[in-house]
Amino acid sequence: MVVVEQDHYYKDPGHLSFEERVDQNFDHPDSIDALLMVEHIRLLQLGRAIDRPVYDFTRHARAQQVVHLCPRPVVVVEGTLIFENKALSELMNIKVFVDTDADVRLARRIRRDMRERGRTAESVIDQYLATVRPMHVQFVEPFKQHADVIIPHDSSDGAGVDLVIREIRSRAALTAYTPIAL
Repeated sequence: MVVVEQDHYYKDPGHLSFEERVDQNFDHPDSIDALLMVEHIRLLQLGRAIDRPVYDFTRHARAQQVVHLCPRPVVVVEGTLIFENKALSELMNIKVFVDTDADVRLARRIRRDMRERGRTAESVIDQYLATVRPMHVQFVEPFKQHADVIIPHDSSDGAGVDLVIREIRSRAALTAYTPIAL
């Protein structure tokens, strides 16, 4: 299995000043280089390796290095905006939506951004209120209805997760490349 994360496909605003980059709305679909992401998923489906970009969240710009990803029978595509892009969504054989409460999403974001991205809790909350939540309401939540499987975050029975695991295992045994959206 190979995992392709949407977070590495932010368009590179490196030509802007750091202050201007910080003010970008990274939660809008226009912030994603969807054309490159679609091209990379198609190449993986064809059994060809890709050089995935690396995004540096502390600088709000793409890094110079890339990560070489080799094709595998299962391609997991992860990201919040992957269903919003029709060309990308159409490449997926299975669409999984993990339905998580807003308070849990915010708590996770604060923890991650402080630990991994050098941000303050206040800056994360400000961004959440200004762009993250409105973009979630506009571009993420409406596309939940297009998912094949919706897994509640607090699900205790694990039926949805078991279904996805079984499907990945069965498709991993195939030789065709199978994109799965998470």
